[in-house]
Amino acid sequence: MPRYMSLIRVDENNAPEGGPSPELMQRMGVLLEEMTKAGVMLDTGGLLPTAEGTRVRWEGGKISVTDGPFTETKEVIGGYALLQCKDRAEAVEWTTRFLKVHEDHWTVTVELREIVAG
Repeated sequence: MPRYMSLIRVDENNAPEGGPSPELMQRMGVLLEEMTKAGVMLDTGGLLPTAEGTRVRWEGGKISVTDGPFTETKEVIGGYALLQCKDRAEAVEWTTRFLKVHEDHWTVTVELREIVAG
């Protein structure tokens, strides 16, 4: 079965103060448990804010290292999920369910990409 990387993008500047609500975390836990039992969820995790990150770039034959925060970036990867689904439609269905557990004041975009087999 194909595997998909779900890159969860959030706007760090407009994320709710204090992060996710307890109710959101409860709904998320229920969904993640269902996905795990269905054999779809292989791994998932959240990422610390960009203020605690580092970018390492290769350009023109040289390495540059930049510590966060990355002020020029509006939307950042806030988390990920590694899914194993029968096809893209199933991966989109699970991703849609993931997005719908969020309250209306959240703005979340998920980039869903199939992992190259091999």
